[in-house]
Amino acid sequence: MSMNDTPSGERVHIGFFGRRNAGKSSLVNAVTGQDLSVVSDVPGTTTDPVKKAMELLPLGPVEITDTPGFDDEGALGELRVRKTRKILDQTDIAVLAVDASEGLKECDRELIGLFDERNVPYIIAFTKADLRHEEDAEDAEFSGALKDGREKNIIHVSALDGTNIHEFKERLARLIKPEKDGTFLCGDLISPGDMVLLVIPIDKAAPKGRLILPQQMVIRDILDNDAIPVCVKEDRLEDVLKVHGIRPALVITDSQVFKEVSAMVPEEIPLTSFSILMARHKGFLKEAVKGARYLETMRADGQHGTYRVLIAEGCTHHRQCNDIGTVKIPMWLEKYTGGRVTIDTASGQDFPEDLKGYDLVIHCGGCMLNEREVLSRIRRAYSQGVPVTNYGTAIAQFTGILERSVSMLPEVRETFSA
Repeated sequence: MSMNDTPSGERVHIGFFGRRNAGKSSLVNAVTGQDLSVVSDVPGTTTDPVKKAMELLPLGPVEITDTPGFDDEGALGELRVRKTRKILDQTDIAVLAVDASEGLKECDRELIGLFDERNVPYIIAFTKADLRHEEDAEDAEFSGALKDGREKNIIHVSALDGTNIHEFKERLARLIKPEKDGTFLCGDLISPGDMVLLVIPIDKAAPKGRLILPQQMVIRDILDNDAIPVCVKEDRLEDVLKVHGIRPALVITDSQVFKEVSAMVPEEIPLTSFSILMARHKGFLKEAVKGARYLETMRADGQHGTYRVLIAEGCTHHRQCNDIGTVKIPMWLEKYTGGRVTIDTASGQDFPEDLKGYDLVIHCGGCMLNEREVLSRIRRAYSQGVPVTNYGTAIAQFTGILERSVSMLPEVRETFSA
């Protein structure tokens, strides 16, 4: 990702689904104006999800995914179908491609059921309209049965002659949710002209010359709200506060130095972390705070025996010798619980379906995942009775400053009075 690219987690994710040879890949190529997917008359040509991040007018920054046929067969087919289901967990808008010459089949209806179950807005695109000679009675009948007026999102298209491709893109754009009111990072916590102090250790995991993504996003958010970001390394923070006499409206720190920063920043100055703000931005801060407070129960409960914890990250990266997910948090967790814990780790797309054997999930901030995928993971855990927290809130609990680190955030204040 270049510094000018919109991060994957902030893009609209559009997934193309359907049976083998239904015209998904041809439709993707027609919509993007690129040969993104291999097209063939042989059923099952697309064997793995194909992803492409791009700017697509009139939609803006999107990530498009072409999926394998949902009716694929055999052992490999089952694996492909499983991958397709995983793609749904990160899909903001779904497109169901249906071969108009064959009409809706049972697996198309199964996909529609999955869209409805996950509350994913969708368009049904009847492909190969250039071969169509008359109205399909089954299509019309099905159109009237769709929920919530979704019959308006049935369209006949042709990748060959371009029929309705422009209209199809316009309909996709209409399904994109408007941006939330407010920024939900930190912009609503500050006023124009405020100085915001950012404590940024130089992270070995960040490529040379770059900051990690949550830091970039927070800086942009501060600038967008006409405030003034001031960046400092943790070993210069005391000089900034005492020698230079800077009194920021808000201090935001990397969670890994929460304890040191909290000791230096006066209590009357609000203090939080990039990871906590990222949980807020992704929509699971309440759950993360509740999960962090469960760590207190784990420490106090001497009768339980050993706890099992999953530490999960949304991205994959080369592990450093002092990696936060596989080294630091396990170390802090064992110290906090007195060693009564066994730890598993997961990264990228390897988040387990079955979480019932775990007592707690500690997830990263999710900056590389879109909101839908983050929330699908949170719901999966809670539906199986497993609390979830994230790196920043867990570290705040370990260091005894959780309440301070979220006290300026109105949506979680009641968590401490419950």
